Amino acid sequence: MLLSEQEQFLSYNGEVLIFQLSKTKLVEGTADKTMNLCVRRMAFNRDTKMFVQKSSGVFSMRASHLKIEIICCSCATDSRTGIILPCILMKKKKRNNVVKYLLLLLHSSNQFEQSFHFKLDYELKEDIRLFTGPSVLWRHANKLFYISSDTRTVLSAPIQLSSVVWTGEIEQEGTVVLGIGTACLPESEDEDEFSTSDRAIWGSEFFGYAIETQKMLTGTRFMPHAYSRVVSSVYVCKKEMLKKQLRISLVAITHKDQLIWFQDGLPKGVCELPYEKPWSVKTAVTSSNDLLFVVSFATGNICVVQRRDSLQVASKWQNVKSVLVDDFVGTGSEQLLLLFKDDSNTDVLSAFKITDLGEVNYASGINYKHDVPPAEGLQENGLLTVKALETRLQAGYTSVRDLQQHLGLKRRVILESCRALIDLVEERTHILPTAKEEGLVSLWDDVENPPHSLSKEASLASKVPEHFIEKLWQRVVGDSLVIGVKLTESFYLSLSDVSLSLVMDQDFSLISPIIECQNKIIKLNKAFSALSVSSCQIEPPPKKMKLDLHSNNDLKKGIPKRCSRVQLDGAKTVIAVTSLAPLLAFHRVRCIVLLHTKKKNHRNDSLQESKKITVLCGKILLSLEDISNGKYSVKILKDNSYCTGSMEDILAVLAVSVRFSFQIVSSDYTLTPVNSWLLGEMECTPFKECHDNIFCHKAGNVYGTVFNWTLKNPFEGVLTLFCRNLTVLFQCLHSLTRVLPPSCDVKLLRSGSKGALTEQLALALEKEILTSRSSFFSKESKAENSLTWDNEPGKKISDAPVASLLDSEEGVQQFRKKLQNEREESVLSMNQTMNGALYREIALKIVEAQISSDISVWRLSKS
Repeated sequence: MLLSEQEQFLSYNGEVLIFQLSKTKLVEGTADKTMNLCVRRMAFNRDTKMFVQKSSGVFSMRASHLKIEIICCSCATDSRTGIILPCILMKKKKRNNVVKYLLLLLHSSNQFEQSFHFKLDYELKEDIRLFTGPSVLWRHANKLFYISSDTRTVLSAPIQLSSVVWTGEIEQEGTVVLGIGTACLPESEDEDEFSTSDRAIWGSEFFGYAIETQKMLTGTRFMPHAYSRVVSSVYVCKKEMLKKQLRISLVAITHKDQLIWFQDGLPKGVCELPYEKPWSVKTAVTSSNDLLFVVSFATGNICVVQRRDSLQVASKWQNVKSVLVDDFVGTGSEQLLLLFKDDSNTDVLSAFKITDLGEVNYASGINYKHDVPPAEGLQENGLLTVKALETRLQAGYTSVRDLQQHLGLKRRVILESCRALIDLVEERTHILPTAKEEGLVSLWDDVENPPHSLSKEASLASKVPEHFIEKLWQRVVGDSLVIGVKLTESFYLSLSDVSLSLVMDQDFSLISPIIECQNKIIKLNKAFSALSVSSCQIEPPPKKMKLDLHSNNDLKKGIPKRCSRVQLDGAKTVIAVTSLAPLLAFHRVRCIVLLHTKKKNHRNDSLQESKKITVLCGKILLSLEDISNGKYSVKILKDNSYCTGSMEDILAVLAVSVRFSFQIVSSDYTLTPVNSWLLGEMECTPFKECHDNIFCHKAGNVYGTVFNWTLKNPFEGVLTLFCRNLTVLFQCLHSLTRVLPPSCDVKLLRSGSKGALTEQLALALEKEILTSRSSFFSKESKAENSLTWDNEPGKKISDAPVASLLDSEEGVQQFRKKLQNEREESVLSMNQTMNGALYREIALKIVEAQISSDISVWRLSKS
């Protein structure tokens, strides 16, 4: 008569082991009772597609006045033979609260062997693990206990821990327990500073404990301490020693219903789980070499997370009694065996499913008899072909997904940065997205409002005391939108560090609010006689293009200090040029104009440090109605012998144009035809504000081209053109060559004339030598002031001639002492030291001088 029954399932070498504990009572009603532990070996039959019993075994135990239970079962290595065997932990509870535990081994002959037993005055309930030995490990009262077949004595580890998340073997370390405990901050200074602060913040830490060597392992090798508050279980997928360093890959499930992938202690991916209360995770490697993570939930649900290019839920099932991983169908790879709950059938394997989420897919209740198998050879060839195609398809899919993830990440970062920048300059508090919105793991309770210190800091950072924005304007030239910011004369910062950004004020979720634009810097003299560039030009220009119609005059000014304080006469204008068509797609768009620059702070003995400044210049509004009405069009008209137009119109035309300079040399004839060509055939008139620059009114493509003609002597001059494109340039040159004398030589100037560039290089080299010499002299003088000589007070060495000192013994002693002092001074002068601030200042000056020389050489090589 069957009174009670317990069942446990275990996979072993492709078989399903079913352990059943049954308690029988004699028919006579005597007090003698026997508890039988039965095992059945079940194997999957590929012909019938069902599980069949291969063999069975029984282990009998006396059960008088005892309550016997199966605690757990697992596979562990027998240290005597090195063979992995099924292990079963049994519990016998007596009436006097003494609990006896028994560990059994199951051999291939279905014979049970009692490995060892031990007694406790409490029941095992928390973090019970079976591992190599066989050994048993458990946690009780925040302490770790273990017993093995070798010691047969319960031992305690000298650690305090609140949970055990993993137990396994690690090369050169043996059996390692990964647990979570209260953080104990080290007193020594050798510990990792970041790890220490991390533990101090979270109050808990990960740590590994090697049982055989009784050695503590650093927990950050597995994962950061910050995750100790959310991780509930871990599965270590890969552990190896490379170049004497431990490399670990693992997955962890959290109380936040997430699965996280860690590589060498750093999170590499996260996946939201479909159900609540995950409690264990294991892995499976399928026939297509896919790594599957099988997550079990306390509610009886199962889900499989696939790791290819990212972590994603591949499949899920409900109402599952147990899930096992092994090669059940004999394909050489692993499959999942799902045992479903079925109250209507007493057979434990009546409702099952075998799958690897690929080719293998068997389920109970399906009739396979009518399946006609194809020819064996064709089936094998077809299988190989499909596998090859799947591999190629998967490789392409992985590349596409990687690219999509990369682009998506860049887009999210740009969008969030734009929002933060707009909030900063408008003195609004920026609220960061939650961890769940970003697909990350939340390590603390979400806080609705950010800390007050952050908002205060942002508010202070946006308040810039400088007021050097004089005017903001906009123009439409052809297909381009030109935004200009006129700087006041009090602007003293380097123009090479000034740029503009255009950000759409609307919240567009599908596009980036940053408007791609090209920055240009234009400086107009007060007399409007020339357009010149800031003296801090850097070649080759990475982003800013600076206009210079009189490069010769500008180059003759010499090379001032790079990024030094610039004090130039006249107004300076920073211009941003962007394409107009994408903005018109919104019909009406409002943009924020931001100016970025750098400010030098003098600290630590005149050492310069850059401080980035962002200034809100204003907002511009662009609409189709305004553009159709010509509100922002350029209005340059011909008035008698002059060309009229506002400064903004002139700057807008120059900003959208491309500059080309040509050196024209004639050995036999003067170059008077050039002026006649400009004023006659090209129908040019000079600007009223700056006479040296003339505007072309000729109908056709060349209309709107700006020219500048400068004569060095009657036989040599420089012609500079500002034209819309290369087609206009070739038309102008073609027209010019027809009026020039045949012996003229026309050469494109890339950076300026050779004479001016040679002079510029000489000045730069001279400055470099002077900077090096002055720097070392400054160093020597500062070092000498810091040195103290060991002269005795009151004994001043006389400057008397050497001959007079050698006349007497006292003079000889003075001369010897003076010689010794000079010798010591010489040694000290050769071993002078300097502080770090002085060294950085000298190095910065020398490097800046060398950069100026390199720029001059680069320009000269391009001429």
